[in-house]
Amino acid sequence: MRKIQSQGVHHITLVGADRQTSIDFWDGVLGMAFVFEQPNLDNPNEGHLYFDPGDGRLITIFTDETRTTKMIRLPQNPGQVHHIAFAVSQASFWQAVDRLDQRKVKHSGPKDRGFMDSIYFRDPLGLLIELASYRFEPPAGATHTDVLTAAHHIRVAAGAATIDQNHIADAIEQIAHAKAQSLSSDRSAKNPF
Repeated sequence: MRKIQSQGVHHITLVGADRQTSIDFWDGVLGMAFVFEQPNLDNPNEGHLYFDPGDGRLITIFTDETRTTKMIRLPQNPGQVHHIAFAVSQASFWQAVDRLDQRKVKHSGPKDRGFMDSIYFRDPLGLLIELASYRFEPPAGATHTDVLTAAHHIRVAAGAATIDQNHIADAIEQIAHAKAQSLSSDRSAKNPF
């Protein structure tokens, strides 16, 4: 038996409202470029809109002109989507509250997640959306998940309940040291003063 190895999220498809509401939300609020559209190949009565969330992958929306917006809390039962999180820069994150407030969109306000910041709000049909912003950049050639995996091991060894900034900083140092060769025979911390 062998695995089917994934290489990232190809796309996520959501059931949306009408065409214009969907464009206004995904492009007009979240800035996702509207890249193309076609009929839903499994249901020609629906449209299928494609948006780029910023990484060249796709978020797609099935639209139907008879579906209208309804800001209700969607069920969050086992097997259902709880929320979708989108990456934003720290610069964008700290302006998100004002930009949501301008649209009179209810939101959670900034939430401290230790290694990242989050804001939650709902799309026009009630899907919970998270804007997530890492508080760190990984070393060149490494990913955020490389840093978080290393920080997890550091956190567990320290007996801490959650990852904090010290774990992240130590993980970044660990990854950077492993990647870069040095002529120094002793790379431990020093005090030259």
